Amino acid sequence: MSVYNIRDFGAVGDGVTLDTAAIQRAIDACGAGGGGRVLVPAKGIYLSGTFTMRSHVELYIERGAVIEASGDLADYQYVQTAESHKGVGYPNLRESVTFIAANDCEDIAFSGGGVIDGGGRKFIVEELPHIYRMQPQRPFTAVLIGCTNVTFQDVVVRDGAMWTLRLSGCEDVLIQGIRILNDLKLPNSDGIDIDQCRNVRIANCHIVAGDDCICMKAAANAGPFGACENITVTGCTLVSTSTALMIGCEAFAPMRNIIFDSCVIQSSNRGLGIHHSHDSIIENVIFSNMIVETRLFHEAWWGRSEPIYICAMPWTPDVQMGTVRGVRFSNILCKGENGVFVYGWQQDTLQDIVFENVRVELNKWSKIPAGLQDLRPFEGGEAMPEYPTSGFLIRNAVNVTLRNCEVVWGENRPESYHHALESIQVEGLHLENF
Repeated sequence: MSVYNIRDFGAVGDGVTLDTAAIQRAIDACGAGGGGRVLVPAKGIYLSGTFTMRSHVELYIERGAVIEASGDLADYQYVQTAESHKGVGYPNLRESVTFIAANDCEDIAFSGGGVIDGGGRKFIVEELPHIYRMQPQRPFTAVLIGCTNVTFQDVVVRDGAMWTLRLSGCEDVLIQGIRILNDLKLPNSDGIDIDQCRNVRIANCHIVAGDDCICMKAAANAGPFGACENITVTGCTLVSTSTALMIGCEAFAPMRNIIFDSCVIQSSNRGLGIHHSHDSIIENVIFSNMIVETRLFHEAWWGRSEPIYICAMPWTPDVQMGTVRGVRFSNILCKGENGVFVYGWQQDTLQDIVFENVRVELNKWSKIPAGLQDLRPFEGGEAMPEYPTSGFLIRNAVNVTLRNCEVVWGENRPESYHHALESIQVEGLHLENF
C-alpha cells in the first residue's frame, strides 16, 4: 500500500499552525497516484480548515493523533451541492461550511482509531442553563455528497459544531465501531445523518449527541438523489438530547426498508422516532430488541420523553402530507417520563403499525413538568399543546395492533398521568393480551 505521511507534505501538528494545505497536498498526491493511505501520525494536533477527500483515499488517523477544526470561519469553504434549492426550515447547503468534504468520490475511508475534532466549543456565543447559544454559521464536521463505497471505522469524532457526519446521495456505506462524542448542550450536533442514501450499514457505534444520534432524511437542499432505502442500524449505544434513532422530519423523497436492531438508549429526550412532514412515503420500518430510557428536557429541545414516537404533521400549512405505513416495534423495554405517542394529521396518514412485546414503564423523576405534547416542527397550530400523558396514545391512524404489550406505573405518578391506552379516531385497533 502506498502511504502518504502528512508531515512529509509540511504538516506541523502543534495545534497552532494551520495544517490545511499540507493535509490537502497529501490527499491530492495520494489520489493522483491511484490511491492509498494518507497517514496522520500520532503525537500531533493538526489544526485545519476545509480539506477535500479524493477517490481511493483512506485517511488513517493514528491513535494519539487529532485533526482539529479551526475556530476561524475564514479557514472554511462552502459546501458544494448538486442543487441549490432550499429545504423547508433549513439553510441552503451552499450557505454552509464544512470541515471535511467529499464530492462524487468512490472508495474512500476514514479509519485508524485517532480523533476528528469538530471544534464545536469554538463557536459557542453563550452558555444558557439548558442549551448553548451558537454562532449563526458554524461548520458541519463532514459532508459527503454523491459518494460510493464509503467506510468510517474505529475513529473517534468529537465536539461537532453542527451535524457531525452528513452523507447525502451516497451508495454502499459502512459505518462501524466509531465513537461520536458531542456536547449534549450543543444544538444541531447530530451524530450521523443519512440523507437519500442507499445500502447503508451502521454497526457497533457509541454516540452521544446534542440532537438526533442517528437520523434518516430525504432533504431538499443537497440534490435530487431519490429514495433513502436499504439501511440497517445494529448494536449501538446512544445518548441524545433529542431523538436517539430518528426517521425524518425532512422527507421530500421516499424512505423505506430500514431496520434498527439491538440498540441501548439511555437518558435521551426521545428514543425511537418517526416524524413525517412532507408529501412522500415512509414505509417498511422495523425497530426490534431495544432497551429505551427517556427523560424530560427543557422545551428548547424538541421532544417530551417519548420512548416511541410517530408523528405525521405538515411542517407548514401549505404542505400536502404523505403516508407512514408498515412499521413494526417488537421486543422493546421502555422506561421514561412519557409514553408511546402515535399522532396523525389525518386518519390515513398513519397505516399498518404493530407493537409486539412492548413494555412501557412510566415514572416521574425530573423537575421538568409533564402533561405537554410536542408536535414540532409544526406551524399550522399550537405546537406544544397541554394534554394528559398515557402509556399509549394513538390518534388518527388505520390498522394499529398491540400484541402482548404492557403499561406499568412507577411510584411517582403525577395527576397528568391518565390512561394506560387512549385511542382517538383509530380505524381498526386490534388488542391482543394487553
